[in-house]
Amino acid sequence: MTRLADLAELVRAPAALSVPGDVLSGAAAAGALDRRTPALAGASVLLYWAGMAANDWADRRLDAVERPERPIPSGRIRPATALGVAAGLTAAGLAVAGAAGGRRATAVAVPLAATIWGYDLLAKNTAAGPAVMAACRGLDVLLGASVGPARGRGGREAAPAARGLVRALPAGSGLVRALPAALTVAAHTWTVTALSRREVSGADRRLPRATLAGTALVAATALGRPDPVPVALAAGYAGRYCAAQVRVLADPSPARVRAAVGAGITGLPALQGALTARAGARLLGLAVAAAAPLGRRLARLISPT
Repeated sequence: MTRLADLAELVRAPAALSVPGDVLSGAAAAGALDRRTPALAGASVLLYWAGMAANDWADRRLDAVERPERPIPSGRIRPATALGVAAGLTAAGLAVAGAAGGRRATAVAVPLAATIWGYDLLAKNTAAGPAVMAACRGLDVLLGASVGPARGRGGREAAPAARGLVRALPAGSGLVRALPAALTVAAHTWTVTALSRREVSGADRRLPRATLAGTALVAATALGRPDPVPVALAAGYAGRYCAAQVRVLADPSPARVRAAVGAGITGLPALQGALTARAGARLLGLAVAAAAPLGRRLARLISPT
């Protein structure tokens, strides 16, 4: 009988703490924070866990060689069970998104789910892998903005000349306003995914140089106008993640690369918090960032990588 602990390891349950902040930062940027936002965050977590289960199913033969301790190659979870869990979580995530946000949320959640499965089954081991994973996170941010009002800046209704464009988008200008946050989270995700591809073999020093430069740019874009809350959160994000990448530069061994990937995953809430605070929701931004230390503690029990 499959144990709950094995399922938690299969979906890398603690890593899901890095997920709700996507939706919250997107909703804050779009001016769409409301009672639907928690449900959209829940849908995002379900889709994330689905992707993790599908990832292990797709990698089951490779993991038998490189990571035999994982739930499928160790025999603790059957491949068919993992695939069923992935499919069930995907269906649940889409259903929750549709129930919470209607057609607008579904119009973002369906491409998000398709991109997640596309990464696991097709793109992961190709040159396009980091970009596809970045697209997953970017779409996740836009999921939070999907129920935003079709309004222009300052909350006014869109001008008549722009209404055609507004109607052409699932959530009007909400998606447009959240696009900078989505691109910032996507860029961070690219750095983490690029590093994760060297968790077993170790990295060439050119890789951490590139991801360090990307991390510095990501932190800078999260600042926005001078404000102590997003500045502090962006600095905290950059400090931990950059330090881990600097250690990879000094010693590009698999262990150091895995540590940097873990720092990127568990440090994401600080970046999401900075983006949320930058949009004006300072207390919520601090709450989002508070998931980072909890994620690091839970990562000691179940690896997020």
